[in-house]
Amino acid sequence: MNSAVPRWTARRLAVVAVAAVTALAGLVVTPAAQAAPAVQYTNPLANQRADPHIFKHTDGYYYFTATAPEYDRIILRRATTIQGLASASESVIWRKHSSGEMGAHIWAPEIHFINGKWYVYFAAGRTDDIWRIRPYVLENSSANPLTGTWTERGKVNVPWDTFSLDMSTFVVNGTRYLTWAQAEPGISTNSNLYLARMGANPWSVTGTVTRLTVPTLAWETRGGVKVAEGPTVIQRNGRVFLTYSASATDANYCLGMLTASASADLLNPSSWTKGANPVFASNAATGQYGPGHNSFTVSEDGQSDILVYHDRNYRDISGDPLRDPNRRTRVQKVYWNADGTPDFGIPVADGVTPVRLKSYNYPDRFVRHWEYRGRVEANVAPLADSQFRVVTGLNGSGTVSLESTNFPGYYLRHRNHEMWVERNDGSAVFRADASFHRRAGLASGSAVSFESTNFPGEYIRHNGTTVNLTTAPDAVARADATFILE
Repeated sequence: MNSAVPRWTARRLAVVAVAAVTALAGLVVTPAAQAAPAVQYTNPLANQRADPHIFKHTDGYYYFTATAPEYDRIILRRATTIQGLASASESVIWRKHSSGEMGAHIWAPEIHFINGKWYVYFAAGRTDDIWRIRPYVLENSSANPLTGTWTERGKVNVPWDTFSLDMSTFVVNGTRYLTWAQAEPGISTNSNLYLARMGANPWSVTGTVTRLTVPTLAWETRGGVKVAEGPTVIQRNGRVFLTYSASATDANYCLGMLTASASADLLNPSSWTKGANPVFASNAATGQYGPGHNSFTVSEDGQSDILVYHDRNYRDISGDPLRDPNRRTRVQKVYWNADGTPDFGIPVADGVTPVRLKSYNYPDRFVRHWEYRGRVEANVAPLADSQFRVVTGLNGSGTVSLESTNFPGYYLRHRNHEMWVERNDGSAVFRADASFHRRAGLASGSAVSFESTNFPGEYIRHNGTTVNLTTAPDAVARADATFILE
């Protein structure tokens, strides 16, 4: 007989021992559980708005701009919440010229606040040459960019007079950079990614211009095009993550990612590592196609990173996808892996965004499905196995149900007191088995527990690595039946 105690068992015995000792003092002690609180948004955020950019300012407002399908204007909305942008009034802050430069293909605006002024970066063609796409900048010194005057600051001095677009800006260690997509003479691609320091003003670059990546991988070149575009940055854990869009703008469109250390020379191409696979792509199960041209913002409480992107809710497009107007702005939470890298998961289904059920007493572990069986595990991959939408209960009457993210129409239900993820068969038994009363957490009122509707007094609870439906008669059981929504 092996006398070694498995790690899970040892940890459980430790919790039991602590609970037994502290119960004498009328206390229950559980390990501290740290989590970014759950966020809830409803998708899509805005119909017929592509290349979305959301900027949270210090004035308490979110500012939203995006490509309008007519390609003729720059729009702007603001609201105090991300969801509020969906219904916020929309202003046209600038319209295309009637002739010459900046007269066609008004694409991909981004709004930034730099040195006390507002700037919008955007791409535009000419009325007499609509594909002569170049990056331009607008400036506004008003505190509220929906007021005041937008001044045209002209074209950014990118290194070649070639197709160039999708300019963005970010700061690392006090240095502000500009990044963009451009066709480079001598390289047979539609566009590559470039990086330079911002010059003396926000509409210029200075010094070394670095080519970050060229689209060569299969997923970067689908649909008959070789595209890397739409670069944008998120930073965390001492690293810089630059996401970008690749392939044709139909269902092939997807996100890739480059990674560099924040302490490295970002203008040295060898500082950056390209991921071998896309980090965000179409998903037939959730009905989301061609996710891309993203930006990042933060939740209202500042504790969660939010991915902002566009996609379509159908795969097949008739004709040129650039003429299809139905790309929609969507948002969802970014999660972070144990190794400090972002995990974007999959583009979630339309409607309310999902959450994860984080174990209260084993805070590195989450409820997930594995071969349809409910389990609690750390380092869940794929992420969507551990994401559930908290929706109106199938049984009604103030209940909730937990719908799988990557298997829409499948719900967490109990069967023989075991938790499974199964398809809703429409029966009364299934509806009851998959419906729960959301309660204050049995071990902490700031967390949650889920009580069965047809077995009152029994709760979703992890026991070892499995998830079951049981009573919670003691401190350990109550902790096992308590979850933090993340």
